[in-house]
Amino acid sequence: MRNIFLAPLRLAIGWGLSPRLLGLIGITMLVLLRISIGWHFHSEGAAKYRQGDWDAAPFFSNAKGPLADHFRSKVWDYQGKFRRDASLTQWWFGQFVDEAAYYYSFTDQQKQAAADALTHAMENHELILDDYADDLEEYELGLKRLESYKDKPERSGVESLSEQVETVRKENDAKLKPALREFDQLWSSFEAQINGIGLQPYQPHERPAPVPMGKPLGDEGMDTSVINKIVPYFDLTIGWCLILGFFTPVAALAAAFFLGSVFMSQYPPATGPTSSYYQLVECMACLVLAGTGAGRFAGLDFFLQLIIRRSEAKGDKKPAA
Repeated sequence: MRNIFLAPLRLAIGWGLSPRLLGLIGITMLVLLRISIGWHFHSEGAAKYRQGDWDAAPFFSNAKGPLADHFRSKVWDYQGKFRRDASLTQWWFGQFVDEAAYYYSFTDQQKQAAADALTHAMENHELILDDYADDLEEYELGLKRLESYKDKPERSGVESLSEQVETVRKENDAKLKPALREFDQLWSSFEAQINGIGLQPYQPHERPAPVPMGKPLGDEGMDTSVINKIVPYFDLTIGWCLILGFFTPVAALAAAFFLGSVFMSQYPPATGPTSSYYQLVECMACLVLAGTGAGRFAGLDFFLQLIIRRSEAKGDKKPAA
């Protein structure tokens, strides 16, 4: 029974390799590698956390290779279907007004002001649709053209034709971006306006934190609206686990999976300053850390290993019934 409970812990700190099988130099290099990668993850996570508005959308939008469509699908409202839809926009804006009304305890006058702001916002939404009607129509036609290319596998099998398809996609996306920028500005303006109504009665030193409008969850579930919130804490957690040598195989495998997905989103990688080969190299290094249970060397996993050894030793000494 004891082994059943100890098995998950042994898996979490590294199963098999004994520290006696590595020399001092090898152990030192493993510790330095673990701390270096941990510090890299910590630095990236801290930078994203301090930035506050870090967004993975540009990276996913520029994905290439055979998995490009999968990664682009993770961008919240990549094709702008939600923001272009007046009924969906009005529903989400209405949800935000209700949340703000509850948060700030709107008076009847504030509720009327919020309703007027919503009406004005939807009028602006209609104006944006009218201003960019031609571009949006061309964008929809471009989507159909790109879909027709998917039915012709020979285009993806030849490098020159594949590049042509990618060029068409970028040109088509460029037709949508100006309208989406206008919609994003409309969303930001409406968020600020509703919060301004709620904060009006407060003195500057009494004002509560404004209510974030956020984004509705996309069809994919795990899109950039969720990823943006998770990644900074993921990086910080992985960084500290590797630096401290705590549950190192688990942290290293998670890091390897993350780095591997980053590499695959830019496959095949280009050479030069923008190359993503370093993610592949760091991914392989994380697999080395996981496979060697590197946290047991100058890390907290060493003490967890002692607990396991003592528990097993007690079990071996226990007389049979």
